[in-house]
Amino acid sequence: MGAGAGYLDGAGVPVPTDPPDNAELYVTCRMTYVYSLAYMDGDADALPLVAHGLASLDGPLRDDHYGGWFAAATPQVAVNTAKEAYGHAFVLLATASACATGLPQARELLNAAVDVFERHFWDDEAGMTVESWDREWSECEDYRGVNANMHATEAFFAVALATGDDVWRQRALRILRRVIAWAHEYDGRLPEHFTGQWQPQLDYNHDMPAHPFRPYGATVGHWFEWARLALQAYTSERELGRAGDAEWLLEGATFLYDAAVRDGWSVDGAPGFVYTVDFKGKPVVRQRMHWVAAEAVGAAAALRIATGDPRYAKDEATWWRYIVTHMIDGSGSWIHELDEANSPSGTVWPGKPDLYHAVQATMVPRLPLWPPLAFALAATGESAQSK
Repeated sequence: MGAGAGYLDGAGVPVPTDPPDNAELYVTCRMTYVYSLAYMDGDADALPLVAHGLASLDGPLRDDHYGGWFAAATPQVAVNTAKEAYGHAFVLLATASACATGLPQARELLNAAVDVFERHFWDDEAGMTVESWDREWSECEDYRGVNANMHATEAFFAVALATGDDVWRQRALRILRRVIAWAHEYDGRLPEHFTGQWQPQLDYNHDMPAHPFRPYGATVGHWFEWARLALQAYTSERELGRAGDAEWLLEGATFLYDAAVRDGWSVDGAPGFVYTVDFKGKPVVRQRMHWVAAEAVGAAAALRIATGDPRYAKDEATWWRYIVTHMIDGSGSWIHELDEANSPSGTVWPGKPDLYHAVQATMVPRLPLWPPLAFALAATGESAQSK
């Protein structure tokens, strides 16, 4: 796709867009990130795809007039001019990780993304990110969400390694401290939606429970993601000689993981993780998402690596058996969504997923928890460049 990366349908064929060749920022960034990992893992054919993603970020998706990146664009026109923290966090992750490939254009784009994120998205007083702006950066949305902050946390780790500036890792720690506190306050059922003053909105989107980005209730898969991120932070603290101050991260990761298994796994009589629950733990949307199972693998693997406890290895194997049995189709690719009976579905996320969650599920179990994946792969010396 000329503007970036696109979606695939259930058969793995690119989905036509209206207008034609419309690419979304977050998908393009995720694929740029994934192909950076592939190149660092020894696949030389991935490098042109990284270059394509970077060219898209320096071309149709970039707002040369007001700065930042459009949420969606074709090669000719911006389709969605919103400036979203979610998408910009993936710009940080993609460009920081691409720096590990040696492509020179990655550094300039990372520097620009860092500048935009610091000026417009990072709220130092709150220790969190804001959600979104209009194109001109004149109106900030009166909503805050932990989803954008979760992906900002992941991106901040990569930025810290790419730039050598530990302030980004420290910002990730600030986000994690607030999120883990909220998880404890709600018995592990982390609120997703907040007012502009960070007051929880527990009934947000009650009438749209299966919203793909802002669903009602608590999102089980995110608890696994937060657990993995907390374990990355825990490991980084220990490697920097601050083990005594890091136990809250290990405790928080364990708490979130246990809550996700308790409320998510096979709670309606069939194997698989439900998508969302209410704040008493009752399932709301019972579809099984590929990304939730992938993040369950990553969190179990991270706990296995961090603690050496064999129960996490057992869980990891269980989640993989479920994925292989139910979520890998005859062509070897992942099915994005299953219904409550584990049959293919498309009510929330039709078509094939991008590779972001699935690839990480295969890499987290075999790499150190710190540094982040692209830099861990670079440290192994197994990149295509080194071959």
